[in-house]
Amino acid sequence: MADRAERFRALYQDTYADVLRFVRRRTDEDRAEDVVHEAFVVAWRRMHDLPPSRDAQRAWLFGVARGCLLNDRRASTRRGALGVRLAAQPEPLPPSPDELTAARSELATAWHRLAPDHQEVLSLLLWEDLTSADAGRVLGISAVAYRLRLYRARAALRRLLSADEGPGADGPGRRPAVPLARSFDVPAQEVLR
Repeated sequence: MADRAERFRALYQDTYADVLRFVRRRTDEDRAEDVVHEAFVVAWRRMHDLPPSRDAQRAWLFGVARGCLLNDRRASTRRGALGVRLAAQPEPLPPSPDELTAARSELATAWHRLAPDHQEVLSLLLWEDLTSADAGRVLGISAVAYRLRLYRARAALRRLLSADEGPGADGPGRRPAVPLARSFDVPAQEVLR
């Protein structure tokens, strides 16, 4: 181990400046040192691949640094693409207290107009947090039959909410300001999936 550390120390002292110049010609100043340090980390891990002569070691390190530089560029491109995608998606504004109140009121009105059997099916999922199999057992039916009833209950609730949002409800084609599920702190996919 001591021999390996000594060989690496000598390699670093002999080649660091050359490798840094090599990388600086190919990338931004602020990225160059990071790339060179990554190249020397790779060199440490691969000391068994190090050629015997100084010139061959220098060329080998240039190749390692080039690989690290290409990896850094790919990562930078991915980060840039992610940044563009994130910037393209507008941040949703949190609902105002008035919007939350309106959404809760709309949901409460639709809920009370919903048939009791639909309310029961939905409540087993939303408030009791039961699986389809467990909810089916509560109702004395199979899990498949429960999922069918759940589908129908969600459709009925959607229809009631759509009717409330129609032309007669505070303006033409009005959409709720707050998604239904957020107004009751229930995951949206659970309410109207």
